[in-house]
Amino acid sequence: MAVVSSVLLPNPSRQGLACLAVFRQELMGCFTRRSDALFELTDAVLAAGPVVSLPHLSLDPLYRRGHGSVYAALAKGQINTGILRNLLARQLAQRPAVFAIDVSCWARSDAECSPSRGFYYHPTRHSAGKPIIAGWAFSWLAGLELTTNSWTAPLDAVRLLPGTNINDAAAAQILQLLPRLPDASGRLSLFVFDGGYDPVRLALALAATPAQLLVRIRSDRCFYADPPPAEVGALGRPRRHGRKFACADSSTWPTPTAALTTTDTQYGTVTVHAWSGLHAKTQQHDGHGSRGPRPIVAGTVVRLTVTALPGRTRKPATLWLWWHGPTGCPVDLDLLWRSYVRRFDLEHTFRFCKQTLNWTLPRPRTPEQADRWTWLILAAYTQLRLPWEKPLPANRLTPGRVRRAFRSVHAVLGTPASAPQPCGHSPGRPRGTTRGPAPRHLAIKTTSRTA
Repeated sequence: MAVVSSVLLPNPSRQGLACLAVFRQELMGCFTRRSDALFELTDAVLAAGPVVSLPHLSLDPLYRRGHGSVYAALAKGQINTGILRNLLARQLAQRPAVFAIDVSCWARSDAECSPSRGFYYHPTRHSAGKPIIAGWAFSWLAGLELTTNSWTAPLDAVRLLPGTNINDAAAAQILQLLPRLPDASGRLSLFVFDGGYDPVRLALALAATPAQLLVRIRSDRCFYADPPPAEVGALGRPRRHGRKFACADSSTWPTPTAALTTTDTQYGTVTVHAWSGLHAKTQQHDGHGSRGPRPIVAGTVVRLTVTALPGRTRKPATLWLWWHGPTGCPVDLDLLWRSYVRRFDLEHTFRFCKQTLNWTLPRPRTPEQADRWTWLILAAYTQLRLPWEKPLPANRLTPGRVRRAFRSVHAVLGTPASAPQPCGHSPGRPRGTTRGPAPRHLAIKTTSRTA
């Protein structure tokens, strides 16, 4: 977003540094306790790069305090997340508002003293032969770009308690974000989800909002059209479902209500077909088990096919998507398919935050410490997006290239954090007192219905 637009500025270096300086000053105001240590810890995250443990960040020259203040900042520091959310939202560029929401896990399998852990899916780490780990799960919300790069704009990260429904958590994040957008009343926002989310539950939770939803669905899903009008004098309950639409059976597909064929340099020939006015039989809803009628939410089923994949030789698979928007909102097929393929940029952000910014490196005991560290990571990543880097083509400007120049930029801008004050020697623990073993907390198991 702002990084790519920096090539259009008349003097990107001077204006970019001024923009970064204003952001850093406002970021300092978001830290209400242990502010100096939290701010310098964010600078150390950007300058030090990958480290083997959390105390190594205190050895960086940008962190002018002792290693004990690192732990104290995470344990006793306070961050005004409401002000920080507003600050991150103001950094969005004025362009089509497209966002992605997904869950990423922080593995804490052996942390028996850490509460609020749950069991979550993990693609690379296994437990007892299954891709499941014990730890904390965070729901990330990030803005997307429609250009070919690996940049996103992380705006929110919420830790999910065990048993929390991911659809309800995502809907709550969207409801908090919409009033914070720079032009919340002037455009419709599109939120893109991968498989695993329930499109109908999301649509019911966001029915009163100007939000569009695009959710990936399984290739064996079935949908139904509206039933025909009931005959005069017919007995029995009126029909609620009409003709069946099976994604796996092409004989059930009627004529598409909209179609698009275009050519892309990465995906070859792109073909998009859409069928509007279709609804699914809802399984999860607030009235489940009450014997009441199931809610019906009509949407548009989208079929996406491409002839090539970037850097892949295998045959591309057909993607099925479900779109829902406010009444009267037109379906922009070109925006839908480009938005979904850009959703995978959020995976690059997860990998960059974990491998380069050390998001999951610390081993905090309490989940509140993990929350504070996560917000520092979001603030650090946002500083890389601001337009202070030397202009480069969009396909060459990556988060890693920008991070390498942060130390030199820090030397120019300085820091709003106060210099550390000598405090003498700590008296230590009083004689005759013992701390004792820490309490143990088992990871919480949940059913598949609420996971």
